[in-house]
Amino acid sequence: MSFRRVSAIVLRQYFLLRASVARTVPLFAWVGVDMVLWGFLTRYLNTVASPGFNFVPALLGAVLLWDFFIRIMQGVAMAFFEDVWSRNFLNLFATPLLISEYVCGLVLTSIATSLFGLAAMLLIATLWFHLSIFIYGVMAIPFLLVLFLFGIALGIFGAALVLRLGPAAEWFIWPIPALVSPFAGVLYPVTTLPHWMQGVSLFLPPSYVFEGLRTIVSGGHVAWAPLALSTCLAAGYILLAYWTFVRVYRHALRTGLIARYSAENLS
Repeated sequence: MSFRRVSAIVLRQYFLLRASVARTVPLFAWVGVDMVLWGFLTRYLNTVASPGFNFVPALLGAVLLWDFFIRIMQGVAMAFFEDVWSRNFLNLFATPLLISEYVCGLVLTSIATSLFGLAAMLLIATLWFHLSIFIYGVMAIPFLLVLFLFGIALGIFGAALVLRLGPAAEWFIWPIPALVSPFAGVLYPVTTLPHWMQGVSLFLPPSYVFEGLRTIVSGGHVAWAPLALSTCLAAGYILLAYWTFVRVYRHALRTGLIARYSAENLS
């Protein structure tokens, strides 16, 4: 793997962001809206809830972590879509660029853009709504790590799906976080779900994160075993997503699909 070629992928995305306000503003705008909306909601709930319980770390903290996960996933997908929209995908792979180098470049781009979004969310949540990330202690690190790994996995899988079905299939990618969130128990305990949904949540790494978050807020101690399981699940999903992307890419080369990209055609 060549670090220079990986850096070139990241550098291209940097130039795209630097040259376009329309690409830069969404990095902060939507997460800012979410923080303000849920921040005022938690502030209202604190006025009607029983004294002593603070909704800010429970709800606003959960929304912050979930938005971080979405930024990670969409960071990978958006970097891929930029090459699809500009019909640049063929140009990239006419060079010695390896598929592993390309995916690594997408991941590094996602890390950079999501960190900006995370900084904006923390700034708003801390200054306006007095959310302190330190309330979660050292557990904030594994929480973010699990969400980061799972977001990367879904982002790579989404890119593979679009590569296989065509650019118009991007509309299958945007709803993925919304479809996952009910099973992950972002805003409520997993035990409130029907049994079949609880079974699905066992295979979703974020469900362990948000259960742990609620345990900390309620004054308990998070069990490390479920968190370690969620980390292994997320890492396994990354390997599976990368394997899927490579298989789809090879299929596109073998069948000539890669040369027939059309925004009007899904196949």
